[in-house]
Amino acid sequence: MAKVKYYYDPETLSYRKITVKKSYFYRKLLFSAIAVLLIAFFGFVGFSQFLMSPNERAQQRELENLKLHYDLLNIRMQENSEILGQLQERDNNIYRSYFEANPIPEEQRKAGFGGVNRYKYLDGFDNSKMIKNATKELDILSKQLVVQSKSLDEIVALAKEKENMLASIPAILPVKKEDLTSVASGYKWRMHPILKINKFHKGMDFTAPLGTPIHASGNGIVIRSERSATYGNVVYISHGYGYKTIYAHMKNTNVRKGAKVKRGDVIGFVGNTGLSVSSHLHYEVHKNDRALNPINFYYGDLTPEEFASLQKTSEESQSFD
Repeated sequence: MAKVKYYYDPETLSYRKITVKKSYFYRKLLFSAIAVLLIAFFGFVGFSQFLMSPNERAQQRELENLKLHYDLLNIRMQENSEILGQLQERDNNIYRSYFEANPIPEEQRKAGFGGVNRYKYLDGFDNSKMIKNATKELDILSKQLVVQSKSLDEIVALAKEKENMLASIPAILPVKKEDLTSVASGYKWRMHPILKINKFHKGMDFTAPLGTPIHASGNGIVIRSERSATYGNVVYISHGYGYKTIYAHMKNTNVRKGAKVKRGDVIGFVGNTGLSVSSHLHYEVHKNDRALNPINFYYGDLTPEEFASLQKTSEESQSFD
């Protein structure tokens, strides 16, 4: 039986019985129940790790480790993407520009990743969004690497071709500077010294002692080596890329048709054959069967001062053929 409790009432000078209201009792009981439930819930959460089986704990650790690796993978992909972006910029604006190749459009670099949901098979997992994002970023990076790799292969091929082209284009004087007496005539209209008619002179005349060596001005193949009434002993060299050079009035030639020559090779000797009034070399440069001014093709030999002097002389002097 519960003990009855009393309290002293100074107004009545007597002891009165303590009574507990039911509403207070019920509130106290409700708070106690809530407290018990909270303790039970947090106790379960706190001790759930101890209630897990070893296999469950291993799976949870593996999941947390997987999330960590995904985060690290995303960081590395972002870093590699930035490096690849810098390489793509240099590829378009420097490498391909230098070799006169069209830049690769951005749409081509990232083509094939829009529209269709190609990652639907990754739906339904607890971390589907994270896995899909990482997979998509990896696919885009892989695609860009393939495109960039092919572009660099193309650049290497262009570099090799450019090297061949630079070695083939006429770039030196056909007669060495120290062997030259003078430049007799340049690329211009003038009176032919023998025919006495106004005729356009398609090349340049270099005067030099009889028998002075004549050099190929670029790599190429001899397509004609013959004697003609106008040019006397003459050699034609095809350099590829649309370029051809002509060496006329030779004393004698040093090569035959079909011979491969390199820049600087001796192909003949200065003479006075054909329609010529003195020993000299008549030299022409053609591009796509159109004669060009040879003075623009001596960049491998002349300083700016020598070029200016040669240009002035070629404009003022007379023709020997």
